Amino acid sequence: MPSLPFSLVLLGALCSLGQAMSREEKQRLRNQVVEMFDHAYQNYMDHAYPADELMPLTCRGRVRGLEPSRGDIDDALGKFSLTLIDTLDTLVLLNKTTEFEAAVRRVLSDVRLDNDIVVSVFETNIRVLGGLLGGHSMAVMLKEEGQHMQWYQDELLHMAKDLGLRLLPAFNTSSGLPYPRVNLKYGVRGPETRTGTETDTCTACAGTIILEFAALSRFTGDPVFEAHARRALDFLWEKRQRNSNLVGTTINIHSGEWVRRDSGVGAGIDSYYEYLLKAYILLGDDLFLQRFNIHYASIMKYISQPPLLLDVHIHKPLLPARTWMDSLLAFFPGLQVLKGDIRPAIETHEMLYQVTKKHNFLPEAFTTDFRVHWAQHPLRPEFAESTYFLYKATGDPYYLEAGRTILDNLNRFARVPCGFAAMKDVRTGSHEDRMDSFFLAEMFKYLFLLFADAEDLPFDVEDYVFTTEAHLLPLSLSAASQSSFTTSNRTSEEELDDSNFDWTCPNTRLLFPDPAFPRNLREPIRSAVDKSCPRPAPYREPGMGRPPLRAQDFMANNPEHLELLRRMGVSLIHLKDGRVQLVQHATQAVSAVAAEDGVRFMQEMMELSSQQQKEQLPPRAIQIVSHPFFGRVVLTAGPAQFGTDLSKSSTGVRGFVTVAEPYSGCSEITNAEYVQGHIALLQRGQCMFAEKARHIQKAGAIGGIVIDDNEGSSSDTAPLFQMAGDGRNTDDITLPLLFLFHKEGNILLEALKEYREVEVLLSDKARDRGVDVQEAEEDCLTEATTPTSFEPTSQTQMSTVELDESASEEVSPSQEEASPVSEETSPAEEVSPPEEEASPAEAESDSAQPPEERDSDRREESEGDTDSSSQSVDELLADWREDLEAFQQMEKDEL
Repeated sequence: MPSLPFSLVLLGALCSLGQAMSREEKQRLRNQVVEMFDHAYQNYMDHAYPADELMPLTCRGRVRGLEPSRGDIDDALGKFSLTLIDTLDTLVLLNKTTEFEAAVRRVLSDVRLDNDIVVSVFETNIRVLGGLLGGHSMAVMLKEEGQHMQWYQDELLHMAKDLGLRLLPAFNTSSGLPYPRVNLKYGVRGPETRTGTETDTCTACAGTIILEFAALSRFTGDPVFEAHARRALDFLWEKRQRNSNLVGTTINIHSGEWVRRDSGVGAGIDSYYEYLLKAYILLGDDLFLQRFNIHYASIMKYISQPPLLLDVHIHKPLLPARTWMDSLLAFFPGLQVLKGDIRPAIETHEMLYQVTKKHNFLPEAFTTDFRVHWAQHPLRPEFAESTYFLYKATGDPYYLEAGRTILDNLNRFARVPCGFAAMKDVRTGSHEDRMDSFFLAEMFKYLFLLFADAEDLPFDVEDYVFTTEAHLLPLSLSAASQSSFTTSNRTSEEELDDSNFDWTCPNTRLLFPDPAFPRNLREPIRSAVDKSCPRPAPYREPGMGRPPLRAQDFMANNPEHLELLRRMGVSLIHLKDGRVQLVQHATQAVSAVAAEDGVRFMQEMMELSSQQQKEQLPPRAIQIVSHPFFGRVVLTAGPAQFGTDLSKSSTGVRGFVTVAEPYSGCSEITNAEYVQGHIALLQRGQCMFAEKARHIQKAGAIGGIVIDDNEGSSSDTAPLFQMAGDGRNTDDITLPLLFLFHKEGNILLEALKEYREVEVLLSDKARDRGVDVQEAEEDCLTEATTPTSFEPTSQTQMSTVELDESASEEVSPSQEEASPVSEETSPAEEVSPPEEEASPAEAESDSAQPPEERDSDRREESEGDTDSSSQSVDELLADWREDLEAFQQMEKDEL
C-alpha cells in the first residue's frame, strides 16, 4: 500500500476533569526550563569545553584517560566535544539562534573526528552523528529563512559523512551486524585498533542505526550508509524467535545465535523497536511498520502486564525472566502514543509517575512492588519524553503537572553550583560527578515542548521525527529518491495479509469519548504503588475445601505444599545461589478462589521475608550546607557499625568541619581546641576506625569523617564501605562516624581549602534544599478499583518472592538460616548498581585496601521453573540458564 504521511502528534481529547493550567503558569514553567538549560549549558562551556562532558561536582571537564575509567560507559567519550555536538539542535528549539551559530563555528574549528580512540558505535551514532545531522537540519532551516547562518555551506553534513565513513568498518562482518566498538582512526581488526575481537552486541546497539544512516544517505546521495543499516535490521528480523516473534537482548555478531534470550522493552532492546516504527515514519517504507506491528503484538501478548512491562524468555514467553524493571523502559509509553495505543500508555506512565513521586526520580531499576532495586539515576529523559507525548495525545493537564514534578525535583535534588549532578542514590539524595550529554540533548527539549505553545517554537516540530537521542530529522527525507536506498530483503512471510495492522494513528476523541477515562485508568495504579489500602481477605464460598496454605506453615520440601502452590498458580524456582524463588501467575491457578489464595500467600510471604531479613546498614549522606553550596552537594558516605545511628535521628548532626591533627587520628588529638564542637576530618589507615572515633570524641568532636587514603577511589566505582568495630565493646562511642572515598573526600577538602569555613550535615539521607515537601495523600480506594483484587484474566498477573535455601528447605520464621529473603534489595546493595551483593563490612585494620569492584558478571541470575518436586534442580537450571547482567547493558545504553 502507499506510504502515508505520519503525524507525530495525535488529535487530543482536549477536555479533562483536571484543572487546566493557566497560560501564564505554562509560560512561567517554560521560562524555568530555559533558565535550567542555561545553567547546565553555560557551566559546560565555562568549566568543561572542549571536554566531552561536564563533571558538575568538581566543576571540570571529563577527559577520557585523565579520569578513572568507568568501564563501558566511557565508550561514549571520543574527545570530540560530545556535549556541544549533542546540544546543537536543542539551542535552536529553545530560540537560542545566536548561541547555535556560535556553537556551530566552535564545532567546525575545534572538533576532530580522527582521534586514535575506541568508541561505542551505538553511542557515537546516536549522539555525535545524530547531533551533527540535527545541527545540519537546523542550519539549513535557518539559512532558508534568510536571517541566520547565511554563511553555512553544509559543513556539518561534511563532518557527518566523515564520521559515518569512520563507523562503516564496524559493519564488516558476515552477518552485517556491527562490531560494538570502532577506533575512529584505525577502524577495527588491526593490531593498532585495540578492538574488533568482540563477538557479541546488544539488539539495540545493532538495531538503532537506521534513522541516522538513512538520513546521512539521503542528505548526501550516497546509499552505502542506509544499505548497511538495513542489512543489520534484516538480520535481526531473520533471527527473531519465530514462535514468539520476540528478540533477545544480546546476539553473536558472527553466528547470529542469541547470547541472552531474555526479551523486554528496556535496556538492550528498547530503541530497536523505536527505530522500526520511526523508520517507517521517516522513510515511508511499509516493511518497517509491518515488522514493528508483528513485534508489538507479541510485546502486548507476553511482556505487557499493565501497568508492568516484565522481561520474558523468547523461547518460553509465558515465563518471566526477572522480577524487576529498568528505567529505560520509560520511553515505551511515548512509543505507544505514536503507535496509537493510548490506554496501556496511560497505565504504564502512571505507574512510572507514582514510582517517581515515591523516590523523587526513577531508580535505575525497581521491583514489581515498586521498591528500589538499583538506586542510581543519571538524569535520564525517558519519563519526560513519554509525558510530553501523552500530553500531546490527550491534552490532559495532568501531564503538565507531571512535568512540573520533573522540573521541581531536578531543581531541588540535582541542581548544584556547576550544573546538574546525577543521583548516586535516590534514597539518600547523594550525587555522582556526572552530567551526561543526553541531559542537554533530550531532557530540555521534551520539557520545553511540554510547556510551549505553537507560537513559542521557531519551527513546526510536526515536520520532523525525533531520534532516540531527540535529534531532529526532517520528514522531507522520505521524498528522496528511494530506488538506491530500499534494499531490505522481503520474504514471502512478510507479504502476508496486513488487514489486521494499524496503518494510521487513531483519533483519541473516538477512543476516549469520556473525558474522565484517563483518570479512571490512573487511580487504581496510584493505589497499587502507594500501597496505602489494606487488601481485604478473599471471599470463599462455603464448601470450597480446606483453608488455604499460610506462609508461616510453608515448607519447600513438602510435596503436599508444592501441590497446593501449583493449584494456586505459584511456581517454585531454584536459583543457582541456593535460594528458592516463588512466582505467582493468577491465570495458571485452578480457579478464581485459588488465584486469590495465591495472591494472599505471596503477600504473606513477602511480609514474612521483610520481617526476617537480616539487617543491612544503608548508605549515609554528607550534605554541604554552607555558602555557596546551600545543601546542593551531597556525598555518598559509608556507615559505621558503631556510634550514633543516624537513621534514628530526625535532624542528623550538623557542624563545621576541621582537619584533625594528627590526620590519621591514631593518637591523642593535638588540636583539640579546634576539633571541639566540630566534625573532625581523618585519614584512613594506621589504626582501627573505633580508635579514631574514640580519639576525636575525647577531643570534643561532635562527629567524624574518615577519608580514604587510596588515591582515585570513588563511590562511583567501588562498593559501599562499612566500618566495623575493633572487636571490643563500642558502646562508649556516641558520635557518628562516616566514611568517604578519596574522590568524594577531596571535594570536601577542596571546599574547605577555598572557603575555610565549611558546614556539613551528617544524616541518613539528604534534607530538602530549603523547599517544603508537599506530599499528596491519596484516598483509600475500594477493592473494586485495586488491581490486586484478582479475577483471572487474559493477562498474566505475577508476583514473586525469594527464599534463602542455603541451610534448609523448611521455611519458618523461627529459623533464621532458612528465613525468606525479601524481594527488596538491601540498601547496602543498591548504592553501587554494578554490585548485586552488599559489600562486606571491614572487620580488620582500616589500612586495608577498599573492596575492589566486582566483575559485572556477578550480576547474573540464572533461574529455573518447576511445576512439581519430581523435576531436578539441574533440569530446571538447564531450562533457565539465561544471563541477566542487564545493568551493564544499561550503562552502555543511555537511551
